[in-house]
Amino acid sequence: MGGDIDQDSVERAYARWAPVYDLVFGAVFERGRKEAIAAAEAFCGPQGGRILEVGVGTGISLPDYARVNRLVGIDLSEPMLRRARQRVIAQKLANVEALAVMDATRMALPDKSFDVVVAQYVITAVPNPEATLDEFARVIRPGGEIVLVNHIGAERGPRRLFEQCFAPVARRLGWRPEFPFKRLSDWAARSGVRLLERRPMPPLGHFALIRFARA
Repeated sequence: MGGDIDQDSVERAYARWAPVYDLVFGAVFERGRKEAIAAAEAFCGPQGGRILEVGVGTGISLPDYARVNRLVGIDLSEPMLRRARQRVIAQKLANVEALAVMDATRMALPDKSFDVVVAQYVITAVPNPEATLDEFARVIRPGGEIVLVNHIGAERGPRRLFEQCFAPVARRLGWRPEFPFKRLSDWAARSGVRLLERRPMPPLGHFALIRFARA
């Protein structure tokens, strides 16, 4: 499972997206970003917590976190991270502890070192979603949360047919549109994490905010 996207293709795709990502996707995905941040901060509470954002990209979401939270961001794309670093400097985001190029399936981060992992629009764009989710579970503390925002493929009907037909083009752009929720629920069942929430997100409810808790 998951071998239908290769890492080199993802890196090339997001290197191309880096200069225009905020312009193209900023407004479209704004609601999902803000809801993911709100979920993470609700878990951490007013005292804040340590949050890992996987697929931090250009850092577009970093200024929206409360400054009491300590943030680490990783991404596979160096061109995207360069823009994130510029944003951190320009907006004096002293609560960002580190930004690093890193493969989400092999994160050079200690076990149980974060309160929350946030991954926005990431799981459908990695070669091995299950291995990536395993890493998310590894680096959060017991009781910690994983917060995802992602496109979820239709199970039936015209949208499912469209997603299947569009898939070859989407892969060249760096993501898989037909990703089923069952892959997430199957992973949770075997990994011992608990599904807390699945909530539709715009545009058109084709995306979802999904929260898991580690035992």
